[in-house]
Amino acid sequence: MIAGRSFATVAVVGEIVEDVVEAAELMAMALRSSKYQADFSATSLWEVDRFFDEQSRNGAPVRGGLLDVQLGMRVFAMGAYVGEVLRRNLGGTWHGDDADEHAEMNVELLLSDTTVCWPVQQVMKRFVLGPSEGLADYGRHLGLDVGRRPRRRRLGRRRAGTR
Repeated sequence: MIAGRSFATVAVVGEIVEDVVEAAELMAMALRSSKYQADFSATSLWEVDRFFDEQSRNGAPVRGGLLDVQLGMRVFAMGAYVGEVLRRNLGGTWHGDDADEHAEMNVELLLSDTTVCWPVQQVMKRFVLGPSEGLADYGRHLGLDVGRRPRRRRLGRRRAGTR
């Protein structure tokens, strides 16, 4: 059970679908432990974009970063997290074919408005193509109110005479 609901209410049950739901929860915990806001809110998609901005460059993991090991598993889990943000905020069900040798990439989310989307594939695009495939914009396009892009604090020293 997740958040008091059985899998039957969140997905068409199958091994891949169960993997998606579990991976999303694990990714949320991992993100939080690395100081990213990961509460399945619509605005948390900005944090996922920040994660990719900080952890990847030009379609490759930053050396020594959080994507430098187990890349495929982490991209899948991040896609699961993004999909769960969509599902929890817009309603919908996961669908996947356990017989598909690429089930992790092809698992789809049928939203309550009948839109079909592929969050894992979108996360892969974000990793490879960068900010032009932003995940907050993806959520906004699908109907989420992600709010404005948060201002990023600049790290480093302040100039003399500035506050």
